[in-house]
Amino acid sequence: MKRKILFPAIFLLLAAILNSCSKDFLDRQPLDQVASSTFYKTEEDAMQALVAVYDVLGYQSMPDISWAPFVVMSDILSDDSYAGGADANDGKDENELNTYNIPPGNLIVHAIWKKNYYGIYRANLLLEKIGDVDASQEFKDRIIAECKFLRAYFYFEQVRFFENIPLLTETIKGPSEYAQEQNAPEAVYNQIATDLLSAINTLPEDIPPAEAGRISKWAAEALLARVYLFYNGVYNKDLDASDVVVNKAKALEFLEDLILNSGHDLFADYRMNFKLAGEFGVESVFEISYGDTPEWWDWEYVIGGEGNLSAQMQGPRVTGSDNWDRGWSFGTVSQKLVDDLQGDPRLYHTVLFQDSLDGDLTLGYQHTGYYSKKYSSDAEHWGVGGQFELNRTCNHRVIRFSDVLLMAAELGSPNAQQYLDRVRERVGLESVPATMENILRERRLELSLEGIRYFDLIRQGMTVASEELTVVGLRGPDYVGAQVIFDHTFNTATRGFLPIPQSEIDLSGGLFQQNEGY
Repeated sequence: MKRKILFPAIFLLLAAILNSCSKDFLDRQPLDQVASSTFYKTEEDAMQALVAVYDVLGYQSMPDISWAPFVVMSDILSDDSYAGGADANDGKDENELNTYNIPPGNLIVHAIWKKNYYGIYRANLLLEKIGDVDASQEFKDRIIAECKFLRAYFYFEQVRFFENIPLLTETIKGPSEYAQEQNAPEAVYNQIATDLLSAINTLPEDIPPAEAGRISKWAAEALLARVYLFYNGVYNKDLDASDVVVNKAKALEFLEDLILNSGHDLFADYRMNFKLAGEFGVESVFEISYGDTPEWWDWEYVIGGEGNLSAQMQGPRVTGSDNWDRGWSFGTVSQKLVDDLQGDPRLYHTVLFQDSLDGDLTLGYQHTGYYSKKYSSDAEHWGVGGQFELNRTCNHRVIRFSDVLLMAAELGSPNAQQYLDRVRERVGLESVPATMENILRERRLELSLEGIRYFDLIRQGMTVASEELTVVGLRGPDYVGAQVIFDHTFNTATRGFLPIPQSEIDLSGGLFQQNEGY
């Protein structure tokens, strides 16, 4: 059994005081005996509050709204996966993402929006309260650095999904502050960079096993480079982090520091990245933990548990098997990805093929014969108790060391050829020249079905995105259903961003403007 975060035991008592910044949540009375005016006093209080911030990293749904696992939804937006599900009605909102015909009322869109502001609110609240805690300055400084990293992470996910969002660096104090305007993307990205730079200067380099899941300096350096690549690709600008300009050279400097000094490395065996034995291993720079402790049963409050919904949603609909069980067949893998991986040793560690399944397989909507093998309902990751579907135990590897090597190569490292060769040699592939085309292709093959592909395409511009994300007339031997349900054309008018949820526009009283293309 695994706990979500392995540092000191915590009871998440803060559901009422650590909630979203929207008006309906602010108006609620505390649901337990904890109040923010009396809670933030001791180190134990601060640690409970910190875990409440970390907890949102693992949210993959919002109560009464929708499932919205990051990996599944990002890959459905990409050319790696289709919507899938039991039938067209089961995956209606997913299919709107898949076909780029996304209305502002899409429930997945609303869930993503709300989840990230949960995390932002909790980080802001703890940053405001940490000064009241009776603890050493060293203890407080680490808490502050972790909160800044987490706030940056939530804002990065939010701004690259929605672009035009409110930037809140303090909690909303009352009704006079309910009306918030959207900020320019530049302001949000610069705040992300400022938070990450501050975190880098304070976070520890080494995380002991008892604290697995906490953020290191290296995770902050890697995330800042990922932020730079996306921001520079989309807007052709450098980041302005207070008095430090994060340009190409600075982003590369952080990656080279990580590569040289962190101790992170590639697993000898690619498969280890998605095994239980590989969790928080040498290749994992930033990882979100999932598990079956506490055993969870409540379908009405799924975020209270720790199971990985990405694995549940993407697993095949198999029963009577010793190896796979009761997935929901969302995110069925595309023939395009299978074709791109042909001849690559990573194919059979990335894609699960229909003919390798035992047991009884029920075919779902947009059945292609292919499923994700990285996050799936395999027996190794079955929980030992609770509601079976809610207790999948596989962690989400957000940033792997191979990604770091490829980002450094892309940014023009003098060692670019060496870094590209390391990634390829690990899986037995020969060297190819470290051209930009080959580096980006390697990212597609190495990191497919990990929630990265869509954003890699968007940052390369609308011409590339349209060419890759528009897929018409392509199908494999095991596809079931009319060709039309597998065809999708990328909508360049949206520039790759999701619509602002209509409910948020309505609540803004006219301050929010809808994104282009919707």
